[in-house]
Amino acid sequence: MQDRFFSEYDRYLFHHGTHYELYEKMGAHVRTVDGVRGVHFVLWAPNARAVCVVSDGNGWTPWRDVMEKVDDCIWELFVPGMCEGVKYKYLVVRADGSEVMKIDPYAFRSELRPKNASIVADVDSYVWGDGGYLEAKKDENFLEKPMAVYEVHLGSWKKDLSKWDEDQFFDYRTLAHELAEYVCWMGYTHVELMGICEYPFDPSWGYQVTGYFSPTARYGSPEDFMYFVDYMHQKGIGVILDWVPAHFPKDDHALANFDGTPLYEYADPLRAEYPEWGTKAFDLGKKEVSNFLMASAFFWVKKYHIDALRADAVAAMLYNSFGRQEWRPNAYGGNENLESFEFFRHLNSVLRQRTDAFMIAEDSSIIEGVTKPAKKGGFGFGLKWNMGWMNDGIKYYNTDPIFRPYHHGLMTHTFEYAFNENYMLVLSHDEVVYGKGSMINKFIGNKLDKLGSLKTCYTMMMGHPGKKLLFMGQDFAQEREWNFKTGLDWFLCDDEGHRGVLECFRALLHLYRERPVLHNDSGGPATCEWINSGDYNRNIFTFIRRNPWNYNNALIFVCNFAPVERYEMGVGAPVDGVYKRIFSTYPDLSPLEIDAKRELCDGRPYKLTFNLRPYESCIFEVPYHESTAEELKKEKSVKSAVKKAHKEVKTDNSHVPDVPPMDGEAKPVKKRAVKKK
Repeated sequence: MQDRFFSEYDRYLFHHGTHYELYEKMGAHVRTVDGVRGVHFVLWAPNARAVCVVSDGNGWTPWRDVMEKVDDCIWELFVPGMCEGVKYKYLVVRADGSEVMKIDPYAFRSELRPKNASIVADVDSYVWGDGGYLEAKKDENFLEKPMAVYEVHLGSWKKDLSKWDEDQFFDYRTLAHELAEYVCWMGYTHVELMGICEYPFDPSWGYQVTGYFSPTARYGSPEDFMYFVDYMHQKGIGVILDWVPAHFPKDDHALANFDGTPLYEYADPLRAEYPEWGTKAFDLGKKEVSNFLMASAFFWVKKYHIDALRADAVAAMLYNSFGRQEWRPNAYGGNENLESFEFFRHLNSVLRQRTDAFMIAEDSSIIEGVTKPAKKGGFGFGLKWNMGWMNDGIKYYNTDPIFRPYHHGLMTHTFEYAFNENYMLVLSHDEVVYGKGSMINKFIGNKLDKLGSLKTCYTMMMGHPGKKLLFMGQDFAQEREWNFKTGLDWFLCDDEGHRGVLECFRALLHLYRERPVLHNDSGGPATCEWINSGDYNRNIFTFIRRNPWNYNNALIFVCNFAPVERYEMGVGAPVDGVYKRIFSTYPDLSPLEIDAKRELCDGRPYKLTFNLRPYESCIFEVPYHESTAEELKKEKSVKSAVKKAHKEVKTDNSHVPDVPPMDGEAKPVKKRAVKKK
């Protein structure tokens, strides 16, 4: 009898949906058995009649390397002499007797499209150099840290014009150096990568995934991508990966109808697909399917040191009715997908408990508690994209300044719920495609008006509570819509107006990183207050970002969305002293210090008077005052509450099944109440 690589213990965890390191056993693994080196294959295909491995190692000859069904659903085979780099597929005899060639769902490497064979790969030999980075972020509360994300599509960020092929892609290693240099210079803290998990169809941008454990071959090998992440970390840049747990394409070589039955997808025709996208929906009611996705999440975090995963299309997963004219109600008659609820609670709880990574929800739903811990009824995500802020803002930008007073509430409303979740403010790739126009062309007026408006938009974004994300090209006011086939229009940076936007956003990024009142989102609503939210006739917004206990280190934002200069403008101020203008969207920033007058203004005891130019935004630094004993007491109380809340999130195991630990892991201990005699 062959050595059982996939043990009874592995099967137990897999069928209970708790084999978080399933990638260590499923798929193709180079190992030595009885002194013979080869590759061990493990496959889940419960309804297949027979399975064999075909590869360039056996001349793509069917039924030479036949797999053995070791229980009701697991197939295994050890092929002596096979090594890393071999291309392979599974020939599956489906339940109806038909044969189909399938790629390995757990493959670590794939061929470059249009080819699609899986490739035997070793993902454990790379020597990492980011130990210092990982140690520094260990157990940190990311809500207290700056997070300014640069969203990137690697294939169209820049093109390698020295290549004669159609793609002109740079490789992962070259991209690491060029991208890190730009990100560090600008002041971003993270990059978010689109389309890294292998996918066959370029226009899907990587959101129709076939390789949930395989970095796309478009830019190099798995080791090359490890180098990319490693280099970013060594430069102090975090890496976020777009991850797609909602759906997968119908390509016959991949997951769809894998063993002749709906295996990874729902069998129910009212739940099986997303008609809008023409893709299959994962059946999270099957423990093995949910385990497949959980293992994928852990794989990218543990093997590739990814800092966070941005879960795509969360709303589609949370509603049975999403994109469907006919839909299946849940057991209680509602349209919520309760299986997805449990999946996210389980995954987020165990990921936060066992790693320092977290999940970000790309979610447009109105369901509350997306970023609350599971034990408090939430889903446990670290952050949620603030789609409401993005949609309301763009509606305002698209309005002529003459009519903006009637839409003033679009900009002020978002402050009302800014702390209901842990939000990330996003101006992503979705807003600059399909006829939506680039960011600069969402504004009304001539070129100068648009450039000025965009700078004021970015200033208000940086002052608004929440982490930040901007899609590539928008920081220098790319004029064209994004096209995944072409590189960005970097030549625009030589234009004075576009360069001005770039320098403005760069200054804002550095200010955001340097000032805790802008990036520390743990303090709650007390850290943001309006000075004047009702200045609708002038299209002006004034507000304060502060710490929760006093106005020391506070910043006043004045954002003018009108093409009109305001002379001798008065703005209310909280304390006396000299206020310094530390930022302006106009490039000719000269030192400006204003002595606050003892005069009631905007409901404040003091008044600042200055001139505000058309579409200008300014940031003023509030003068420092010695803290009182009461303020110091409040400071200690707030910090203690934040620390306690962070600890609760990290130790939330309410949705982690009480199963035996994996090798080398400590078993979570659940305390039991002890009755006193």
